[in-house]
Amino acid sequence: MTASLLHRPHLFLVTDAAPSSTDVLVIGGGPAGAAAGYWLARQGHAVTVVERKTFPREKTCGDGLTPRAVHQLDEMGLREQLLPYHRYHGLRATGMGRELELEWPSHPVFPNYGYVVRRRELDQMVAANAEAAGATFLTGHEAVQPIIDRGFVRGATVQSEDGVVRDLKARYVVVADGANSRFGRALGTFRTRDWPYGTAIRTYWPSARHADPWIESALDVKDRNGNPMPGYGWIFPVGDGTVNIGVGLLSTFRDFKSVNTTHLLDAYAHQVAERWEIDPTQPECKATSGRIPMGGSVGPKAGPSYLVVGDAAGSVNPFNGEGIDYAYETARMAAQVLHEALTGNDPTALQQYPRLLDDEYGDYFKVARLFARVIGRPALMRELTRVGMHSRPLMEWVLRIMANLLRPDEMGPAEAAYKAAAAIVRLAPNA
Repeated sequence: MTASLLHRPHLFLVTDAAPSSTDVLVIGGGPAGAAAGYWLARQGHAVTVVERKTFPREKTCGDGLTPRAVHQLDEMGLREQLLPYHRYHGLRATGMGRELELEWPSHPVFPNYGYVVRRRELDQMVAANAEAAGATFLTGHEAVQPIIDRGFVRGATVQSEDGVVRDLKARYVVVADGANSRFGRALGTFRTRDWPYGTAIRTYWPSARHADPWIESALDVKDRNGNPMPGYGWIFPVGDGTVNIGVGLLSTFRDFKSVNTTHLLDAYAHQVAERWEIDPTQPECKATSGRIPMGGSVGPKAGPSYLVVGDAAGSVNPFNGEGIDYAYETARMAAQVLHEALTGNDPTALQQYPRLLDDEYGDYFKVARLFARVIGRPALMRELTRVGMHSRPLMEWVLRIMANLLRPDEMGPAEAAYKAAAAIVRLAPNA
């Protein structure tokens, strides 16, 4: 039996039963929104999550859960529900005609394994878990505009799929509507435009290697003529008869805007077709793509009565494009701050949130943003790939840094290298 048949939660609330007020209104039911709903409900607060689409729904994503993401899912009580899905050991890096299989590094907090779960199933699972904890989910409902009262956000005007419009009042609002956050922009959030961002495109192919124990990242993507292209490719075995194949681009690459990502994905699929036993002309479904703000590039992240989490806050790792784990983590931080605000009747508690984010990710995201600028130079990227692919120890500590799995309890080569880089970027402009 496939994992999708083992777990099909049902998320539905008839419009007539929708509340008119709540302690916290969460805009968006993806990873960040569902996690915020779970943690707030667990702490006894009335929380309503408004999600524009209905589950299950597709998202542009590699579907890979890193050890950081697995840890957060464990913390939300979902360990057993992950077991039917495809578990993998680590990363296979390819480039310059070589490949290295790198196990996830040991860590005192995070596990040394990950899972691959299609987002249409993962997001439904986490949302159902939040609902089981007591959160109210309104799927098929769009928050069309914020309710502003004397300068404070006090909820949203919500429209259902059948056109019914109503106001949903709240003491506080969590903005979690993703990378193209319309609700956030309505409140004045904006992306720092000269910071790196990415685009990604992916789809699925049937493959006999669907249960491979490694996710794969290609550091030398080429076009159909064999010319190097500015980006990286991924292959994530899903374990259900298919593999997720995609390519990502960083805005720091020259000619970034002129690259046709559909053609790039097609070229990459042909590049890996024989090794991964796929027919590159026969994907399972149409490819989906999206733009990804990174490195905490969207702000402000807090207002007098609202917080911004996950992709809506640009909380994506520029080293590798990971966003799911940071969505879960930022949502948990936001929920804790809101818990303090609600129990202490103290709205000023919300101002702790930006400081928590800066303490946790400030230096790390800055190092990652500068790294994204460095690898934006194709010649330098090729040289770094050449050096890295000839040194397993080097790639092992690079993986530890790029996956944000640095150990807090010891100072190994990766920790020392990162510490030196962080000290340098603290003196550099906030690029």
